[in-house]
Amino acid sequence: MNFEYLLTQYGYLAVFFGSIFEGETILTLAGFFVHKGYLHFLPAILCASCGGMLGDQLCFLLGRHYGSRLVRYFPKLTPMIEKTNKLLDKHSSIIIIVVRFMYGLRIAGPIAIGMSKISFTRFALFNILGALLWASVILSIGVLFGESAHWMLAKYQQYARIMLVIVVILVLVALIIALYIKCHQQQKK
Repeated sequence: MNFEYLLTQYGYLAVFFGSIFEGETILTLAGFFVHKGYLHFLPAILCASCGGMLGDQLCFLLGRHYGSRLVRYFPKLTPMIEKTNKLLDKHSSIIIIVVRFMYGLRIAGPIAIGMSKISFTRFALFNILGALLWASVILSIGVLFGESAHWMLAKYQQYARIMLVIVVILVLVALIIALYIKCHQQQKK
């Protein structure tokens, strides 16, 4: 089995499962693979949207049924939930759509919304819109990344593979550093 076979056979499944709780990295890479022709744009968006929506619906239900217990067990969620509640008071529909784009609120946001008075149906409808928007934007960024990499590599054909590996490694290192910093900052609070 080679990489291309695995990607074409299981790529959409990876996009779906990767999008349930964290999807930006998976979607950016999926966009790169869309550009390379291993995946198709629309099915990748649909898989990511479904995964992202499912993850948020699960977090909403966790908040609805176990919100107070979660806050007791994970007190670091409290500031994020308070921030989400303040935003919900003013703009609930917009917040449901964009909460997945807000740094630090990807999981806590839907939990906080589940703890609010917003109905399951209302959340689900706006969550679908948000998931489609999120998947389209992040996947498009990945496609643009792929096009940029292709343009750079076309000029330097003899170094193409080396440069591609370097770019992918740099992106992964940057993401690992960002996640480390995020975790470290959350531990300080």
